[in-house]
Amino acid sequence: MFTGIVQGTAEVLSIEEKTNFRTHIVKLPAELLPGLELGASVAHNGCCLTVTEINNDRVSFDLVKETLRITNLGELQPGDKINVERAAKFSDEIGGHLMSGHIMTTAEICKIINSENNREIWFKPRDVEQMKYILHKGFIGIDGISLTVGDVNKTKFCVHLIPETLARTTLGTKKLGQRVNIEIDPHTQAIVETVERVLAQREAALLTAAERAEES
Repeated sequence: MFTGIVQGTAEVLSIEEKTNFRTHIVKLPAELLPGLELGASVAHNGCCLTVTEINNDRVSFDLVKETLRITNLGELQPGDKINVERAAKFSDEIGGHLMSGHIMTTAEICKIINSENNREIWFKPRDVEQMKYILHKGFIGIDGISLTVGDVNKTKFCVHLIPETLARTTLGTKKLGQRVNIEIDPHTQAIVETVERVLAQREAALLTAAERAEES
């Protein structure tokens, strides 16, 4: 589990391509190295990856075909920066919201509005059906960052970013057309799907009752 409070950014040093598989090596910030072991979980732009090799601050991770397909990690090149977060401990402060590190989809940055001490960024999810889980003032994970949803319409949503978030994460350097990883808040997803299921059952019951009334 993760908190969505990005602990730093890491540079991608090298990428080894294989068939439907990729290994990349990143340079982790010094403060994230203590206690790091093989098999540990580290979120890369919000996607949970497993440590496969450690050489000082050079840490290796494997990315399988599904990860490369669903996330923006397959677009990375050496020299790119990613948001990183170590897995949360039970004693950690949860400053954002609990996140699983399982990316649901990606979204394209379609509008950026700058104003004094604030930046408004609009995102268009690749899978528009995911918009039903994105609610005004709800939680969302964007490239591993726990954020609050601003305005929402049928196909897009926005967030408002303070200078601290822009300085500490990669969102400060993102441009129009770039893709970000999206993790939907699981509690919101569960509520929406429960409501949909209850309404569907109620509608089915009403149709059944109407059919029986016609038969009688």
